[in-house]
Amino acid sequence: MAEKSVMVVGVDDSDLSYYALEWALEHFFKEPLQSPFELVIVHAQPLASTAIGVAVGPGAIEVLPHIEHDLKKISARVSQKAKEICEAKSVNDVSLEVADGDARNVLCEAVEKHHASVLVVGSHGYGAIKRAVLGSVSDYCAHHAHCNVMIVKKPKAKH
Repeated sequence: MAEKSVMVVGVDDSDLSYYALEWALEHFFKEPLQSPFELVIVHAQPLASTAIGVAVGPGAIEVLPHIEHDLKKISARVSQKAKEICEAKSVNDVSLEVADGDARNVLCEAVEKHHASVLVVGSHGYGAIKRAVLGSVSDYCAHHAHCNVMIVKKPKAKH
């Protein structure tokens, strides 16, 4: 039997990333045993020091353990929800990973580590100004990941 290609799906704690995961499962894992992909779900856990930003001073060091604890709780919740989404679609053969760092770098490193042929990420749909200020994970990955990148956009509700 031929070895399966690897698909990495990036998730964060947003409905848009969960939608991208569901979309990938519906389109590539309808028949999980027949899917041409091995699935790896990756969540990037921000470093506590970046979560507090430029806050410096005597209180900043004392807050770090609390922030780290909260970030770990969020990562556990994201992983659990991703697992539940997979189970609901009868996809049980999945690897879940949490890696510390900026999502852009974490996802590109996961692609390299797993020799992935596809990276799936959700689109937050930021405009040019927000994208310039906040940065776009999907845009960065589209330019830097050494594989095909699928950016999944959630359809806008029709009025």
